[in-house]
Amino acid sequence: MNDNFIIPLNGLAVGKNEFFIRAGKDFFESFENDEILDADLQIRILVEKSGRYVGVDCDVEGTITVECDRCLDPLEMPVDEQVRLSVKFGEEENAETGQDSEREVVFVKEDDAELDMSQIVYDYACLALPMQRMHEEGGCNPDVMKYYGGVEEDVDAGVAESPFAALKDLF
Repeated sequence: MNDNFIIPLNGLAVGKNEFFIRAGKDFFESFENDEILDADLQIRILVEKSGRYVGVDCDVEGTITVECDRCLDPLEMPVDEQVRLSVKFGEEENAETGQDSEREVVFVKEDDAELDMSQIVYDYACLALPMQRMHEEGGCNPDVMKYYGGVEEDVDAGVAESPFAALKDLF
């Protein structure tokens, strides 16, 4: 649990309340994520409270540094995610299943006075990263790419070294 990401639901004033949080490498290390080398995320959380309704709008922007899948050099990936939540009090299995069309529903126990946004921010930041993480064409480390096969070799030199080079004259 990261204390910076705790939203106090009981002490929250009616209306709109805004929170600003930064997340870096330490945030992802607390989740034991070793794929993320570095991060610089700015998180803006807008909480709207009206009676028992609590709506949370969370904007996550910044960059996350991961390894390139091809050359293993650091690769900075942009992150720009919007998270829209409706907070409902009670147990999930006892609550009505009607879902808000634009918002994900998060259930909080009746006796909980806080909403921990750390897991939600972590999940959405990780989901913002693409499955294949590679530099743009030509951006990978050329010293590594020559072993990967990204640099074309001389075709005639490959034929001369081949054990089948003698067979090329048959056709």
